[in-house]
Amino acid sequence: MPWSNQPGGPWSSGPRGPWGSGPQQQGPRPPDLEEFLRRGQDKLRRLLPGNFGNRWIALIALVAVALWGFSGFFRVEPDEVGVVLRFGKYVRQVQPGLNYHLPYPIETALTPPALRVNKTDVGMRLTANGEADVPEESLMLTGDENIVDVDFSVLWKVKPDGIGDYLFNLQNPEGTVKAVAESAMREVIGRSNIQPVLTGARQTIETAVLDLMQKTLDSYHAGILVLQVQLQKVDPPAQVIDSFRDVQAAQSDLVRLQNEAQTYANRVVPVAKGRAAKIIQDADAYRAQVIANAKGQSSRFLQVYDQYKKAPDVIRQRIYLDTMERILAGTNKTFIDTGAHSPGVVPYLPLNELAKSHPAPPASASPTGTKP
Repeated sequence: MPWSNQPGGPWSSGPRGPWGSGPQQQGPRPPDLEEFLRRGQDKLRRLLPGNFGNRWIALIALVAVALWGFSGFFRVEPDEVGVVLRFGKYVRQVQPGLNYHLPYPIETALTPPALRVNKTDVGMRLTANGEADVPEESLMLTGDENIVDVDFSVLWKVKPDGIGDYLFNLQNPEGTVKAVAESAMREVIGRSNIQPVLTGARQTIETAVLDLMQKTLDSYHAGILVLQVQLQKVDPPAQVIDSFRDVQAAQSDLVRLQNEAQTYANRVVPVAKGRAAKIIQDADAYRAQVIANAKGQSSRFLQVYDQYKKAPDVIRQRIYLDTMERILAGTNKTFIDTGAHSPGVVPYLPLNELAKSHPAPPASASPTGTKP
């Protein structure tokens, strides 16, 4: 039996096919959107008199457009740089101050702190009670298999030409800098012995960590410039720090005593060398003097001897007189020859000496005691 000759099925009230009438036609119909909007407009017209409804809608639309246009104004702080994105793509860069971009969603603005010098601490945290140590970051292994506690800070900023890399290549710049700093410090400490790390290699370590950090961040295209690495604390672990301090004190005493000994040697050795040189020079001078004197005496003796051979009596007498004069020159006695051929001595009164021993009275005084 064909379907066209059968009744309409269980949902039909008349002779229809199985799809001719179903629950879609008998059930509730979906709302008509155009009819809904038309009814809303009719209600709004009934509420607003005359044509004021159309003007009100236009005014609201104009205000909305104005507010949408004014939403493009944005302010860039002195330590920030504005970056304008158009549909998510980098378009331009603006300087600090009041700036404008096309409203969202056409353009958006980002204001990264590109001119600010940031500080990242590794191994410590600043709390209300002061600095708190973070052992999982600060404890590091040295090249000679010792443990050292290192706290340091990193000063960094955004490169002037790397703002795009800073914004789009890094999800967490602060965390990236901290991770790179800790890794670089562990590598440098791992290549060093503990003694230089604790004493005089701070500048070398800071320079090596800065270079390694900058190289790593450049390989990431991070757009970050590392300005300085500052070692805040370099100590042995707290459990053995007293013993290390004793060793350092002993080494400091050793260096101090060596410096004192070197200072004493620098002061004494030149003086001793100067005295030795003076003694040598005095000996040379004395030798030259003695040799010259001996040569002079021998030359004088030879000359006298030559004259003696010519006139022995005269030279003998002359030698006698010279010798006696030299011997008696320092005595205060006078020897007088009182022989038969002596001319004799005339006694005299030393009036000059007596006048010196008894000075005359002043001329102003008279015998009677009165003034003249």
